[in-house]
Amino acid sequence: MSKETTPYFQHHFVDPEQQYESSKLGMWAFLVTEVLTFAGFFCAYAIYRMWNPEMFINAHKALDVTMGATNTVVLITSSLTMALAIRYVQVNKPKVALVHLILTFLFACTFLVIKYFEYEHKFHCGHLPGALYNPHVYPDCIPIEGNNPHVFFSIYFMMTGLHGIHVIAGMVLILWLIFRTHKGHFTSAYYTPVEMVGLFWHLVDLIWIYLFPLLYLIG
Repeated sequence: MSKETTPYFQHHFVDPEQQYESSKLGMWAFLVTEVLTFAGFFCAYAIYRMWNPEMFINAHKALDVTMGATNTVVLITSSLTMALAIRYVQVNKPKVALVHLILTFLFACTFLVIKYFEYEHKFHCGHLPGALYNPHVYPDCIPIEGNNPHVFFSIYFMMTGLHGIHVIAGMVLILWLIFRTHKGHFTSAYYTPVEMVGLFWHLVDLIWIYLFPLLYLIG
């Protein structure tokens, strides 16, 4: 790979290989900060669950395991389509890569739609965080036993909400990739943005794989 054959080469790097490695290092450093951000929530989850074990088990029954499991499958599948998109760009098949990027975006949309219906049901039942917790007695709402169930829902909304923001950010980045791939900006000689967004998207998927059992499968 030479400077002449790489139109996206930046002058402050020695060569395209150094630019690529620097980009990857920067992305991994950013992902570490993201992991540390979620680590704080995981620590809070562990502490509050240790203090309120029975309440956590009772409160988690209000979550829809089917929706959570479906979203898990959706995100895992989106990781596959994202990985395939990167691979097809690397072997100079941008049209096939474009299809897989679009599929990844659609899977992300599916995840958010399912999460919307899940959140809507929580609002319907009054299973909200903190002082907003106000359970309603409806036939489709599960009564929760134990003290302070609002603590569980506070953690639930904070963790899944922050994850949802990351999903939206990933969707914006994937849309950007779709546009640039359609314009023919990526080839086997230059695919760094596709790979970097792919790393971010895999982290989003990985975090949900931890959130699902911690929140939905407590019992």
